[in-house]
Amino acid sequence: MNPSTPNYPPMTLEDAQQQVDQWIKTYGVRYFSELTNLAILTEEVGELARIMARTYGDQSFKKSDLGKDLGDEMADVLWVLLCLANQTGVDLAEAFQKNLEKKTQRDQNRHKENPKLQ
Repeated sequence: MNPSTPNYPPMTLEDAQQQVDQWIKTYGVRYFSELTNLAILTEEVGELARIMARTYGDQSFKKSDLGKDLGDEMADVLWVLLCLANQTGVDLAEAFQKNLEKKTQRDQNRHKENPKLQ
C-alpha cells in the first residue's frame, strides 16, 4: 500500500457489493444489461492486461499508456464484476469462500508436488 494514499477502512466483498448497488441507484440510473456488463468486463480486463504487459512483460509503453494506474485498472475490473454479481444475485463473499474450499480440496498437494514450481 502506498503511504501517501488515504487510509481507508477495511471493506468486505459484501460491503463492496452494497456500495456499488447504492452508487448505481444514486448516480447510475440503472445497471447496464448483463451482456453489456460482460462486454465492459472484457474491455476492462484488456486494459489491465495492456498495463501488465507493458509493466511486467516485454512490450514498451506508448504515450497513451503513460499515467495509467495498475490499481485503478484492477478496481475497474472489480467494479464491473461486482455489478454482475449484484445483477445475477451472486453473493461474492459466499461464492469466493466455496471456491477457496474447492481449490483447497482439489489442489492441496498438486502444486507442492509439481516439479515445475520447485
